[in-house]
Amino acid sequence: MNIQTFIAGFSMALTSMQVSASELLMVEEKGCYWCERWDQEISAIYPRTSAGQYAPLRRVNINDLPGEIRFNRGVMFTPTFILIDDDAELERIEGYPGEDFFWPLLEDILAAHTPFEENHP
Repeated sequence: MNIQTFIAGFSMALTSMQVSASELLMVEEKGCYWCERWDQEISAIYPRTSAGQYAPLRRVNINDLPGEIRFNRGVMFTPTFILIDDDAELERIEGYPGEDFFWPLLEDILAAHTPFEENHP
């Protein structure tokens, strides 16, 4: 293999890789029953899922929201899961509906607002 072939192949591989700037912001507060339930059912496996790898989790307290993020509206409930891209809210899940409903809801908002579905069929 000559150097031009290697560079061309490497360049094609880089352009086909989609880098995600998305993250999932989890807004929580101490004593929140549904936050604790999410922890028990989801938190350990979230980073190992395709959704978790595509939109890594960042946890924040409802009383200390990051100032750099442009929210579509105020956060009133915990937990609230907000899909963020380039410091702007794309969509949110308010509350925790249980494990059976959380994953489809999350995957739906990822597919609606990002190239997630193309990369994770």
